[in-house]
Amino acid sequence: MALSNAERQRRYRERRRAEEPIRRYAVQQPQGKKRSRPQRWAAALDELRTLQEEYQEWLDNLPEALAHSATAEKLQAITELDLEELDVELPRGFGRDG
Repeated sequence: MALSNAERQRRYRERRRAEEPIRRYAVQQPQGKKRSRPQRWAAALDELRTLQEEYQEWLDNLPEALAHSATAEKLQAITELDLEELDVELPRGFGRDG
């Protein structure tokens, strides 16, 4: 005889109670001083520059058959971005900008 949904669910819950409880631990950030926003901004810019160089290398090594493809256009757009515009002196806040 087939079990009803309620019976199946009851059996499932009983099996779950009989098993070892599942322990979940929250992932914590590494201990230490948190980086400031200007430090995080500088790190992000460094990462963008690295990525831009990688995309430039990809574009330079693109086969001739793909030279006028959508991929080439997107790679060209990425390599033409002026990341120097983003390299600005950020506000330090709390009246320390002066």
